[in-house]
Amino acid sequence: MDDDLRATSTANEFLTFSLGNEEYAVDILKVQEIRGYDKVTQIANSPAFIKGVINLRGSIVPIVDLRIKFGISEPIYDQFTVVIILNIAQRVVGVVVDSVSDVVSLQNDQIRSAPDFGAVLDTRYIVGLCTIEDRMIIVTDIEQLMSSEDMGLIESVAV
Repeated sequence: MDDDLRATSTANEFLTFSLGNEEYAVDILKVQEIRGYDKVTQIANSPAFIKGVINLRGSIVPIVDLRIKFGISEPIYDQFTVVIILNIAQRVVGVVVDSVSDVVSLQNDQIRSAPDFGAVLDTRYIVGLCTIEDRMIIVTDIEQLMSSEDMGLIESVAV
């Protein structure tokens, strides 16, 4: 089997979650745990998408609301709202999402490149799009997002 064929047949697992009417996916290897949304301690002068911090078993973890970050919708916190605790580049970060759906296994060739929106939309955080049955899933590069200039939550992205 040559390297190209092997590369296209590699499957990775992704945790899918909802933000508004859209479904997103993040590499399951980055997920540490999933928690219900609970009270956070706000930090003065932080951007709106930084909800604050929580004490997770002795570690102070920043909490980011992805609905606010992506400008999707006004956040509504209910019984389905969860925090996905991510471990990225040895840094723990929580992201608030509307709900988690399931874990899907995707072959690399199932993930299509995101369309080019030019300078109108920043797609650096999108690995690609895939369709499973009637569901369109946006596969995110959570490391790129968390290390972006405006987020700055992790120092660098592992290559």
